[in-house]
Amino acid sequence: VQLQASGGGSVQAGGSLRLSCVESRYSNDRHFTGWFRQAAGKERELIGEIARSTGRITYADSVKGRFTVSRDNARKMVFLQMIDVTPDDTAVYYCAEKAFGSSRYHNWGQGTLVTVSS
Repeated sequence: VQLQASGGGSVQAGGSLRLSCVESRYSNDRHFTGWFRQAAGKERELIGEIARSTGRITYADSVKGRFTVSRDNARKMVFLQMIDVTPDDTAVYYCAEKAFGSSRYHNWGQGTLVTVSS
């Protein structure tokens, strides 16, 4: 089942935005949920991931200190709070999941577009 990201839109530089990701209702709590983004002409980048069982979160250096990943365990939703955004944050944002012990993400949804204007 694909994970669905939403909440994208247009925002001015320095502003904030909160993205949401809906996991499958049958999602495995030992798995990981990751946030990715892909800017035009660039490779997809993993920007943050959360271990569902422990809540441990890791971030890419490009967003550390500005983006925050969180999870609502009861609703099986993961959020990406973005602050102090810059035009370099313009991208399509996706969420996906991977199994414990695996390095491969799957169940990609359509993504949500974030556009940051200067």
